[in-house]
Amino acid sequence: MSFNLLDVKDLTTVFNTDTGDFTAVKDFNLSIDKGEIVCLVGESGSGKSITSLSIMKLLPSNGQIKSGEILLNGKNILRMSQREILKIRGKSISMIFQDPMSSLDPVFTCGSQIVETIIIHNKTSRGEAKVKALRLLEKMKIHNPETVYDSYPHELSGGMCQRVMIAMALSCEPDILIADEPTTALDVTVQADILKLLRELRDDFGMSILLVTHDLGVVSEMADQVIVMYAGEIVETGDAPSIFYDSRHPYTKGLIRSVPKLDEKNKRLYSVEGSVPGIESMPEGCRFHPRCPWATNDCFHKEPILEQIGGNRSVRCWHANKEV
Repeated sequence: MSFNLLDVKDLTTVFNTDTGDFTAVKDFNLSIDKGEIVCLVGESGSGKSITSLSIMKLLPSNGQIKSGEILLNGKNILRMSQREILKIRGKSISMIFQDPMSSLDPVFTCGSQIVETIIIHNKTSRGEAKVKALRLLEKMKIHNPETVYDSYPHELSGGMCQRVMIAMALSCEPDILIADEPTTALDVTVQADILKLLRELRDDFGMSILLVTHDLGVVSEMADQVIVMYAGEIVETGDAPSIFYDSRHPYTKGLIRSVPKLDEKNKRLYSVEGSVPGIESMPEGCRFHPRCPWATNDCFHKEPILEQIGGNRSVRCWHANKEV
């Protein structure tokens, strides 16, 4: 029997608080094959990072996976012991976190942190691990790898720390890399370098990438498949051309309209009115209806299901065929 590299089925994640349990991610589904780049897109608060942390089993202490399956090469991560999880985390599946400056340990040099990862998973000598770490830093297009190896995180720029994080994530040649907002807070030149680097690494290592972002420019440049999230739920899926040129959900349409265009520099920038609801205040019916220009009575009281509309495309909306 053949498996996708990663299959997430009906994942639901909740947070326990003093005022009750609240659902942060509901019935999330995802499939990634070898060498594929899937972009998970949505505004801040949509549940993207919680989804990626759920897949890695790195939720905060008050978070728990209530139901679902996370299958890595056909094996359910949720049934593994903590010992088994530690063996595959960093080895088979790795993650680049959102803020490299706070994700790296400030009291250890960058090189020692990469070396530690290699030694833990590959049982190699420290000397061999150092050689591999320097080779990885060079692969990250770092011109002075020895200097960066001996540097502490605070001595490097945000872009350089991001490259160190990628080197660490790739140090054990994982099958799949989760990149959570890897270009946030970086200038556009560094962003372009990081994205180019990720594509090259996909081609060189044959690994798959789950790229978490709110930037549709990044999505258009990187994605084979796109998953649009809103308020903890998937609202639309499809390949990149379908999402950009034939989007069906009003939220997806709003995100695309919000992207600045060079030929409209004198026009007011479009924005989706309102904001993403918190997990403790989800509206009844469709979660997007308070912000939706298409909302009708059904939207206020009945929650739409995620329906397949052909091929790999699906949408969660009562008015999926409506034109604006």
